[in-house]
Amino acid sequence: MKLKSWLLAATAAIGLAAAVPVAAQQFESRTIRVSNGVNEDHPVGAGVRAMAQCAAQRTGNRMRVQGFWGGALGGDLQATQALRAGTQEMVVTSSSPLVGILPALGVFDLPFLFANEAEADAILDGEFGRDMTQRLEGVGLVNLAYWENGFRNATNSRRAITKWEDFQGVRMRVMQNNIFLDTFRNMGSNAIPMAFGEVFTALETRAIDGQENPLVTIETSRMNEVQRYLSITRHAYTPFLVLYSKTLWDRLSPAEQEVLRTCTIEGRDAQRRANREGNDRSLQTLRRAGMQVNELSAPEATRMREHARTVWDRHAEQIGRDVVARMGTELDRLRAARPGG
Repeated sequence: MKLKSWLLAATAAIGLAAAVPVAAQQFESRTIRVSNGVNEDHPVGAGVRAMAQCAAQRTGNRMRVQGFWGGALGGDLQATQALRAGTQEMVVTSSSPLVGILPALGVFDLPFLFANEAEADAILDGEFGRDMTQRLEGVGLVNLAYWENGFRNATNSRRAITKWEDFQGVRMRVMQNNIFLDTFRNMGSNAIPMAFGEVFTALETRAIDGQENPLVTIETSRMNEVQRYLSITRHAYTPFLVLYSKTLWDRLSPAEQEVLRTCTIEGRDAQRRANREGNDRSLQTLRRAGMQVNELSAPEATRMREHARTVWDRHAEQIGRDVVARMGTELDRLRAARPGG
């Protein structure tokens, strides 16, 4: 009996060993280039590493995911256009640069859209996010998952922002994006569009008073060296999209597509976790570095949100009134279902 058991176990082991190469043969040996505008030490790096490890494990290392950082393959918009042309595989990009390709993505730029990360996750991972994903296929892009750039906060060298009126007259650098420009002009600031690479010097020379970005970006860009006040305004939430070229996607086998979808979700979970933990660490680091940090009171946050609705109304036509209305409906539903909502 012992000999029979040993033979059965050996036969099973041989069968299992033989099955591994067969499974791996479902996957063509390929390297998938992932373009990023951020540096590898950004939380996106944690997502790309998790995605690459998952793909390697599931394909016997035949599908290799390689990150390219700091715009090495071009800026986000340039890389996205390369995807549409079928000359590049993947890009992780903020939604904001893509509104010229798909205006509906402008809905994510609307001020004071989400109250917290749970709302953002529910919208992006739910029916609304899937609708945006479907729209992207129409412009030659496959969205595999929504990752996180996160909530944006204001810094400046003049005063703490505790209420709407505190933005009056502050020269704020803003992304080159019409909705962001309108948001800060609506708050009474002198909104100045500027490429991010120019911001630190402009703050240092006092050409501008302030800027706005997620906490990790504020810390890693050493804004504390040229800014005194950090106000936790959470005035905008920006998602990252993990996009694949539709042209190249259609050439993948169903098994390869399934691996990429699964592994991008694993990367999403790792990236969001790293981003949220990183924001907490960055806030403490900025405090220790001497920045004066304040949070908006709940009534003032509500007041700012109400003031900002005029920006929603002005840009609804451009984004798509149906898209803006649906976002409002989805958020109302989420908040009504929340305990105490």
